[in-house]
Amino acid sequence: MGGEGAMAAANNSLKNNRSLLSKRKEKKALSGSYANVEMREFPEATPEKLREIKERLQRENNQAKVKHFIGFVILFLGFVILFLGFVALLFFVT
Repeated sequence: MGGEGAMAAANNSLKNNRSLLSKRKEKKALSGSYANVEMREFPEATPEKLREIKERLQRENNQAKVKHFIGFVILFLGFVILFLGFVALLFFVT
């Protein structure tokens, strides 16, 4: 039967991963204390400011939609022109 080499490679990979796990636990990214962490104070969001942000995001999204649509139309027209060119070429060659 086949597959013995694949199983040996899988077992070897699992063994190597297990040996790396202990090293990874020693170097945790968040090990330490939060005693010296300073909390930042952010300004309170007013309804007017939130409305401005909402309108700006809607405007940017609409502009992106228009750009994507124009790009799609240009690509589509390019493919149509290429297709018609190939069809015309086939008819004129025969």
